[in-house]
Amino acid sequence: MQPLFSTLSALLLAALSAMAPLAASAQDLTTQNNLAVLLRTEALALENGEGVTRDPAMAATLYCKSARLGDAQAQYNLGWMYANGRGVPRNDATAAFFFQAAAEQGVQSAKHMLNVVGNPTSVVPDCMRAHPMAQQAPAEVITNKPPQIDYEAIAPRKIFELVMNLAPQFQVEPQLALAIIAAESNFNSLALSPKNAQGLMQLIPATSLRFNVKNAFDPAQNIRGGLTYLRWLLAYFEGDVALVAAAYNAGEGKVERYKGVPPYQETRAYVQRILKAVGAAAHPFDATVTRPSPVLGLNRLSWLQN
Repeated sequence: MQPLFSTLSALLLAALSAMAPLAASAQDLTTQNNLAVLLRTEALALENGEGVTRDPAMAATLYCKSARLGDAQAQYNLGWMYANGRGVPRNDATAAFFFQAAAEQGVQSAKHMLNVVGNPTSVVPDCMRAHPMAQQAPAEVITNKPPQIDYEAIAPRKIFELVMNLAPQFQVEPQLALAIIAAESNFNSLALSPKNAQGLMQLIPATSLRFNVKNAFDPAQNIRGGLTYLRWLLAYFEGDVALVAAAYNAGEGKVERYKGVPPYQETRAYVQRILKAVGAAAHPFDATVTRPSPVLGLNRLSWLQN
């Protein structure tokens, strides 16, 4: 009987391997999400021997590829395999790694399993690591292209002018700041999220306090606070726009824990949106603002300056 890991799946997986992650078009991102579901479906069949010869080891391999693409159910399923030693050596810390990723995407059963298996490992499994090309030369994927979105045509005039005037003072390209504002609040200065993120750049109270923002609903104060944070992130992640966007969306701690863009579908889509709007993977940064991340201080973009 033909395994479900079909020729179509193999072709899709080969196409994915040739694609540097997170810098693709919206169509490519949809393809990756569809592939994640396909991989998880085939892994489930192989894990349980449903219509195919049971092969837990191959199931674990496919689950991990799907998990890397941000599929929360695949993350949970793989965590369960590690927790039970099914197709992989039993390892509670690795199980917790995958349960934590799934829990952070809202899988309630994964939160329960974290109480069972304990703390996650700090080691990112090999199949969850970023593609080598993304580590060595991220800007080969998105070279310096003209920005694909004209925010002057769609942003409220007052906000656009504020960003154009303020962003250079913080050594932030206006296009990056505008892309973040569009993604965060769609230019609504009174936006308030369920997590109490406030204003144009959706500053949580802790971030407002960190950057001395007294009134997060005041456009000028909010933008200054957001730009201060972006300037810090750019220095901390050495001008890597994908990591900066991921940290703005999910937090710098999550980026460091996963040694790259966290495997959340929401964050992957957010990063893709920012990269597309900015048109470049690298951004100038002021190294005097802060020391680089001790986890990701790899000078991955230094080749651009040579």
